[in-house]
Amino acid sequence: MATNQPIQIAILGAGTFVKSQYLPRLSEISNLFHLKAIWSRTEKSATSALEIANKQFGQVECKWGDNGLHDIIQDPSIIAVVVVLAAQNQVDISLKLLKAGKHVLQEKPAASCINELETALSTYKSISADAPGQIIWSVAENYRFEPALIEGKKLIADIGKMMSVQVIVEGSMNSSNPYFSSSWRRSFTGGFILDMGVHFIAGLRMLVGCEVVSVSAMTSHVDLILPPPDNLSSVFHLENGCSGVFVMVVSSRSPKACGK
Repeated sequence: MATNQPIQIAILGAGTFVKSQYLPRLSEISNLFHLKAIWSRTEKSATSALEIANKQFGQVECKWGDNGLHDIIQDPSIIAVVVVLAAQNQVDISLKLLKAGKHVLQEKPAASCINELETALSTYKSISADAPGQIIWSVAENYRFEPALIEGKKLIADIGKMMSVQVIVEGSMNSSNPYFSSSWRRSFTGGFILDMGVHFIAGLRMLVGCEVVSVSAMTSHVDLILPPPDNLSSVFHLENGCSGVFVMVVSSRSPKACGK
């Protein structure tokens, strides 16, 4: 007689966010799955995250390097993979996992230009068309599950017809932040804007209940302690016909100093 076994997943990445956020949050729903493996580029990094993972999940396999990544991609028992790597590396690895028939939760987008984005989406559509079932590729969508946003969407539905949307975000990024010296955020153009902003865009899409169909933006560099750009001002148009404004400022000043 068949038994209902929990699905098996893997995590690619062993940095600060995996250790401080993903592992603790995933442990809260560990009854729904089995964490089979955790991978990083180096054995040292993978082992450091494994020590935390084993306290919360028990026997987790430690994988690293090209061979370890190959093992995860080829393992038919691993149904889904959480990709929490430097943004520059995420898309290529995610597509390899998708081609292997695995669902992917990707922490960050990383298209440096519209052509790269279109190529990635085209590849995903091709993979999905050939797959026996739907393969999920979820990118930077964690805000969909924030209780405040879930409640906010209910309230917005009761207000009436949407006429305009304004989103103004002020983010602090100083030396006290564990991501301040992050190499990929500093070497990737607009790394901090991308790192923070993508989640607020996901929250916007959830609250309004539709997709953004067009956008125009200007950027600038004001805070020389941070890499450019650190300011973004944009106008966008939604599927429902509504237009809006999205403004984001990242500053090395303290959150109190950034506040209005």
